[in-house]
Amino acid sequence: MIECRDVSVIYQNSVKALENISFSLEGPTITGIIGPNGAGKSTLLKAILHIIRSEGMITIDGVDSRKKLKDVAYVEQKSAIDFTFPITVEECVSLGTYSRVGILKKLGQKEWDDVHKALEMVGLVDFKKRQIGELSGGQFQRVLLARCLVQDTKYIFLDEPFVGIDLVSEQIIVSILNDLKKQGKTIVIVHHDLGKVKQYFDQVIILNKKLIAVGNTEEVFNKVVLKEAYGEKIFVE
Repeated sequence: MIECRDVSVIYQNSVKALENISFSLEGPTITGIIGPNGAGKSTLLKAILHIIRSEGMITIDGVDSRKKLKDVAYVEQKSAIDFTFPITVEECVSLGTYSRVGILKKLGQKEWDDVHKALEMVGLVDFKKRQIGELSGGQFQRVLLARCLVQDTKYIFLDEPFVGIDLVSEQIIVSILNDLKKQGKTIVIVHHDLGKVKQYFDQVIILNKKLIAVGNTEEVFNKVVLKEAYGEKIFVE
């Protein structure tokens, strides 16, 4: 379970990115975080992971989230990642093993077997020797998911994984995420395409700096809540 109690994020210029966010999220589930631009969606993920400073209480399975970070795999937005870095696809995926092997230790056969199994799952084993800069946006997003798979964590956080990718890659990723949920994983995704929310997510967290709603998608993803989050002009009558 992920639990946030009165979580706020205040920037140095005294602007509040998040204000008194409280919710509990129990898995296995695929949960979407939605809201308008600047609503604090990515900020919430980073606060839970202590990438940025926040106020309030954040726990994972009843323990301060700082002590549970090994149980979480995180993929930030592709736009924040350097595609020109000279690393192959399999080397990129292998980075997911270092949390358990150690950063300075040589990977064994088991770790490389895990890497290649993950690449098979995302349909990219034939690309393993390619430089990441040679991949399409969708292929690279699948590489980042493969890196999560080798970490084998209970929680997976993805920040805008479907932005700028092809439909085939999106369908592959969604299928894998549904399989992971069946295996007991809890997956949290920052998402912007409202047209696919009901298709992709069991639950949603709807933000606009404050918590607008949280709960089962069928119950809280409705016109009243969306107008509160996005404004009256979100719908064209």
